[in-house]
Amino acid sequence: PVFLIMIYFFYKFNLAKLKARIIKRQKAIDRDVLFAGRYLLVKLNSGEPLINALVDASKSYGIASNYFKEIVRDIELGKPIEQALSDAAEYSPSEKFRKVLFQISNALKIGIDVTEFLDATLNEIADQQLIEINRYGKKLNSITLFYMLFAIVLPSLGLTIFIVVASISGIGVDTKFFITLLFFIAILQAMFLIMYKAIR
Repeated sequence: PVFLIMIYFFYKFNLAKLKARIIKRQKAIDRDVLFAGRYLLVKLNSGEPLINALVDASKSYGIASNYFKEIVRDIELGKPIEQALSDAAEYSPSEKFRKVLFQISNALKIGIDVTEFLDATLNEIADQQLIEINRYGKKLNSITLFYMLFAIVLPSLGLTIFIVVASISGIGVDTKFFITLLFFIAILQAMFLIMYKAIR
């Protein structure tokens, strides 16, 4: 039974680690997807064919260029452009990047201008990112308020009042008390730092 429990926890740990890597990659792509899409749109508006625009996007900066490289490699290996874009959209961890590729693929299948669909999709992604930024700002304000209250104001004022009361009443305070207090304040600060990183 112990061996089976260990296997179960090993499986769960590796699955959680894999999910964390997928989320990390998704966030990295989400940071670049708007710039990569705009770069692709500029190339298409300048009159370049889609395949050339994809090749140029694969040579640009950011993690999104790696996905464009995979699309270009699939096309060079003989896969149709629509199929390569559909496969890339299916396996992409980023919902926003998937949406961009899906719109391009749909426009190609229908046989209409890609730039109109791509421009509308990028504007929608830009609006989503603006909403996410506003939501992050609200979360940040509330957590900062709690941080100021529990990690700065209460420890400093509480310690000052305690020292005054202890000196008046004659309570002996040794160095161990201050070291213990410093330890708990450090833990509190670390908790708030983790919270800030988690919501970013």
